[in-house]
Amino acid sequence: MSESKRVLLAEPRGYCAGVDRAVETVERALDKHGAPVYVRKEIVHNRHVVETLSDRGAVFVGETDEVPEGAIVVFSAHGVSPEVHRTAAARSLKTIDATCPLVTKVHQEAKRFARDDYDILLIGHEGHEEVEGTAGEAPEHIQLVDGPDSVDKVSVRDESKVIWLSQTTLSVDETMETVKRLREKFPQLADPPSDDICYATQNRQVAVKAMAPHCDLVIVVGSTNSSNSVRLVEVAVQNGASAGHLVDYAREIDPAWLEGVNTVGVTSGASVPEVLVRGVLDYLAERGYDSVETVNTAEETLTFALPRELRPARTAR
Repeated sequence: MSESKRVLLAEPRGYCAGVDRAVETVERALDKHGAPVYVRKEIVHNRHVVETLSDRGAVFVGETDEVPEGAIVVFSAHGVSPEVHRTAAARSLKTIDATCPLVTKVHQEAKRFARDDYDILLIGHEGHEEVEGTAGEAPEHIQLVDGPDSVDKVSVRDESKVIWLSQTTLSVDETMETVKRLREKFPQLADPPSDDICYATQNRQVAVKAMAPHCDLVIVVGSTNSSNSVRLVEVAVQNGASAGHLVDYAREIDPAWLEGVNTVGVTSGASVPEVLVRGVLDYLAERGYDSVETVNTAEETLTFALPRELRPARTAR
């Protein structure tokens, strides 16, 4: 007798507090100022979110020099370097900064340790917007370390003044492997004052780790340029899932993936709206996977206030 088909649904999944705040920032800016509102880079790394906001009148640009002088520009959740703030000011742009507060924390750490003349080893992915923003805070002090294999290339001025920081959306396990190798090379390497990998990234990875050993297949809903979504697929396969795939939409699921599969794990990256997960669950239900069990490993209650420019005005008493 074959096992019954079922879905294991990871909890927590989907929107984190920083993404929720960033998306609402663009929506509120459109409500307040009308279209167009310009956004530098993708507000969050999710195709559906970007397309939905574009339909409402958000205009996504690569750099601030594409924004008409004096217009409104929103900076994405991933953060920007001081140079971007300077170029925006030079064009008299009205800026609304939707940088995730957890990314801002890493920026502050970078500035602080640069002031103290440390060599800062920033663990992250080359070319990622968050890394570019953080590195821009102190380019003369920061070296990028892109995974364990790039540790050999790192050199520092004074081995007693070295600290590591990290991109907020990395794999916890891979980051700790990189730190281990760095510490073998630089025994006096200092740790960040508090954890840089964000709570939501860690929580989503923990939920997938709990689920993966029981899954023949894990489907992660998320975009290919979303670092934390890509990591979830890797974490699933490394922790016992027979296969893992990343999709933006249910229509991207290949029916061949489901052949011989009894248990499908489903989760989503931190920039993914729940409507896309529902689409995947509906797709699976139509194919007999109509039993859904939740795998819950954490409760998330954190919220972040909107940027100051968009908070409701306090009425005078």
